[in-house]
Amino acid sequence: MNWQQLCADPVLQNLPYKLELNRHGEVIMNAMSIEHAFYVEKIQLLLNGLAPEGFCPPEFAIETRDGIRSPDVVWISRERALAVRGHVFSTMAPEICIEVMSDGNTLNQMLEKRDLYFAAGADEFWLCSMHGVMQFFDAQGERTCSARFPTFPSKIVLFE
Repeated sequence: MNWQQLCADPVLQNLPYKLELNRHGEVIMNAMSIEHAFYVEKIQLLLNGLAPEGFCPPEFAIETRDGIRSPDVVWISRERALAVRGHVFSTMAPEICIEVMSDGNTLNQMLEKRDLYFAAGADEFWLCSMHGVMQFFDAQGERTCSARFPTFPSKIVLFE
């Protein structure tokens, strides 16, 4: 199976979980909790406030060396967005790829995804814990804050 077939399959439409495709054409399903969805939305809202000149779509399909991966949220500049517009998946990662941990994830899985996104051209990788604690990475390793958006909070508070 390839990504275009997966996207077009009517049986797989409107599922309450995220789908990815590994390099062997096997579907990977990731169930998401309500809390997970709230963190994704909050990250999108915060990023939109800091960077209105870019885009913050969820589940952005990226071709990696291990198949198609879809970070929970990305920040992509207008320039990169225009370069991939109209494609089924992007062969170039957005500048920032963000994953939110859930019960079905391990830290090692998230760090593997981080490496895949960097290899595909990401500048930064952000990881949000199940309690809203943010970690920021660039290709050299962990940072105390985002290089592109240094005022992004290190802890996401959902209900203020």
